[in-house]
Amino acid sequence: MKVKELSVEPCIVSDVRGFIEKNHYSKSINGVKITQCFRVEHDGELVGAVLFGQMSTTAWRKFGDKEGDVLELRRLVLIDECPRNSESYTIGCCLRWIKRKLPEVKVVVSYSDPMYGHTGVIYRASNFQFIGVTPDDKGFRDLESGKVYHSRALRTKYKGEYKPFVKRLRYKLENGGLEEIVLKGKNCFIYKLI
Repeated sequence: MKVKELSVEPCIVSDVRGFIEKNHYSKSINGVKITQCFRVEHDGELVGAVLFGQMSTTAWRKFGDKEGDVLELRRLVLIDECPRNSESYTIGCCLRWIKRKLPEVKVVVSYSDPMYGHTGVIYRASNFQFIGVTPDDKGFRDLESGKVYHSRALRTKYKGEYKPFVKRLRYKLENGGLEEIVLKGKNCFIYKLI
């Protein structure tokens, strides 16, 4: 397999949801506001996926004048068998597509999470600019599964009501099933499209 043999095409989320949930370290796309997704194929076989979406809450204000100016690269995953430089090639294909098809987007933001050993090498290789580290934050570890949740996950509402997933987490917290932990800050990168 060679990098140039990879096909990066826009798709719908159902095309890549299962792949991301199986292969991405987060094992989830819950809570991700998806604007655009891409599938990465080699010889017709799905080998990767990328999700871009709106930023959580009002974080976009640090990067643009209005929410539509900013997209966040929310998920990027390729199988290990993909050759060296596949990630930066894939990101480049996605950014060119966004620039052509979503001209209102002025900047793409992404974060690398040192908690999972991610330092941002891929973003640097893709000509993103490192702009700093976010502050430490509060999270919760599920004592049964070991899964870690940001504190924001316990506050997410839809039409004024907690989502069923949030209700389950809040119940676990109230009954001693979650322990509070410190989430180390993430490395923040931006790519200006204009």
